[in-house]
Amino acid sequence: MKVDAIVINEKDNVAVALRDIQAGETIGFALGSDHREMIVHEFIPYGHKFAVRDLKKGEDVLKYGQVIGRATRIIPAGSHAHIQNIESLRGRGDLKAEKG
Repeated sequence: MKVDAIVINEKDNVAVALRDIQAGETIGFALGSDHREMIVHEFIPYGHKFAVRDLKKGEDVLKYGQVIGRATRIIPAGSHAHIQNIESLRGRGDLKAEKG
């Protein structure tokens, strides 16, 4: 079983690259006990995230089973998920009012 990326928690919608991944590569990753393969559409540097399924604009981005940000545009499966398309939600005092 080829493992090029890791999904930390079964709730996660992003994986973390365990090596540099080239655009067009078919990579393997584990999601719980399920092994999956997908084609990566962009260069993903080692340690960076990519979407494991299509993410909608405004959708929460989950890593470690926790919300780490919000998609600022559609992020297709196999695409780099980083500062160009994710808005961080950590440390934003303006969001406290939304929660309650």
